[in-house]
Amino acid sequence: MKKLCLLTAMFMVFANFTACSQKEETAKPASSPETTISSEKSEEFTLTIFAASSLTEALEEIAELYKKENPNITLSFNFDSSGKLQTQIENGAEADLFISAAQKQMNTLEEAKLIDISTREDLLENKVVLVVPESSTKGITSFEDCLTDKVSLMSIGNADVPVGQYTEEIFTYLGGWDTIQSKSSMGSSVKEVLSQVESGSVDCGIVYSTDAVTSTGVKSIATAPENSHKPVSYPIAVLENAEHSQGAIDFIEFLNSETASEVFTEIGFGIVD
Repeated sequence: MKKLCLLTAMFMVFANFTACSQKEETAKPASSPETTISSEKSEEFTLTIFAASSLTEALEEIAELYKKENPNITLSFNFDSSGKLQTQIENGAEADLFISAAQKQMNTLEEAKLIDISTREDLLENKVVLVVPESSTKGITSFEDCLTDKVSLMSIGNADVPVGQYTEEIFTYLGGWDTIQSKSSMGSSVKEVLSQVESGSVDCGIVYSTDAVTSTGVKSIATAPENSHKPVSYPIAVLENAEHSQGAIDFIEFLNSETASEVFTEIGFGIVD
C-alpha cells in the first residue's frame, strides 16, 4: 500500500512538472523580441527635414529617387537659411533631420543638446562665387572689382545666413568689408540673393557655385580667393526630438549612397569622404 501511494505521488509531481514546462514553452513566442519589434521600413510616415535653401534643387531630385525605393515614406522639406532653421528648432519646431550650410548653426544646436551627436557627420562641400546678371555689361571679373566703382549695388546674405558670414570673411580678408557694407542689398537667404541678381536689380551677388549652376539668369565670374573664408561644409544630424529617428538615419544612409552622390556632384557639390 505504501509503495502504491509513493508511486501515485511521484506520478502527480511528474505530471505537474511536465504541464508547467509545456506552458512555459507555449508562452515563449508571445514574449519573443522577434515577434514584438516593428520596423519603420514598412510603416507609412512623413519624414520632416529642415535643410539649407542651397540644397533645394538637389534634395527635391533625390526625394523622387528615394520615393521609388521607399513608397511608404513621404519626405517633407522646410528649406530656408540655416540661421532661421536653427532658430525654429530652438523654439520647438518638430523635425527629424537638420542639414546646415555651415558648422556654426549645427554647433549651436549641439551645445543646446538638440541633436543626436552620434548621427552628426559632414555630408557635402561647396564653393562661394561671385555672380552677375546674364546680360551684365559692367565688366566685373573678380571679387576685388566689388571694391571699385564698377559695382554700385550688390546683393549679399544677412549676418545670420551662412553665405553672408562667408561673404564677410572674404571681404575682411580683402580689406574692404566696410566698403561692401555701404553698397549692399541684404538677402534673407542665398536664394533671395540669387533672385536679386537674376532680376538685374543689383550689379552682382555672392552665392554658392551650386546656385549659379541651377540658375539660368546669372553667370559665375569668379571663385572666392583661396583661404579667404572657412570651408563651406554641410553637416547633417538627426534631431534629439525626432519622431522618426530610425527613418532619419536611413535617409542619411541614402544621401551617402552612389545614387544621391551622382545628383549632388552633377549640381556641383563636393562629397565629403
